[in-house]
Amino acid sequence: RIRPDAERAQSQCSQVVRDPPPAWGNVSTEGEAPLIVTARLPRDLHARYTALRKAHFPAERNYLEAHVTLFHALPAMCEEEACTYLRRLAAEFAPIDGHVEGIMSLGRGTAVKLISADMLLLRELIADHFNGLLTQQDQHRPRLYVTIQNKVSGKEAKALQAALAGTIEHRAFQFTGVDLFRYRGGPWEKGKGFDFRGHG
Repeated sequence: RIRPDAERAQSQCSQVVRDPPPAWGNVSTEGEAPLIVTARLPRDLHARYTALRKAHFPAERNYLEAHVTLFHALPAMCEEEACTYLRRLAAEFAPIDGHVEGIMSLGRGTAVKLISADMLLLRELIADHFNGLLTQQDQHRPRLYVTIQNKVSGKEAKALQAALAGTIEHRAFQFTGVDLFRYRGGPWEKGKGFDFRGHG
């Protein structure tokens, strides 16, 4: 269960960004890699959706394996604070229930739609902890999904959605943890991972 245990960040990172961050921008300083936080899929779904990305994502842009993004750009100077807080949350929370809902359109791409009320509540705790340090994009509650195709024509996207209709199993699963990455202008550099170890 999610428990409302959020605190304001009191470390040095909370002193750096005083003005509202730029719209959809990078709140890290020039030359630093902003931090991405993802929800970790179980191994079988990760493998299945990574294979779909490899098959359908434009090869020249496919730097990544399957992932579920919770935050796109926490400030780079907050990495130590983020690790400390995510480690504490992961120790407190048990694996979080989710459900695969099928295929969804991204306009010029295709994704697997997920739902998880508890994962969104956990995300709210993290957002509250880093309040004042989020880009405008990260200030909004996201939809949960795994991108398997992007930056193609609308026609190509609709064709894939039709081809995959009925092939994505609607099923329950559990998120097993959260992971931290550094954005390197395309590829992501793996940071630390945090397994959920609580007991519900």
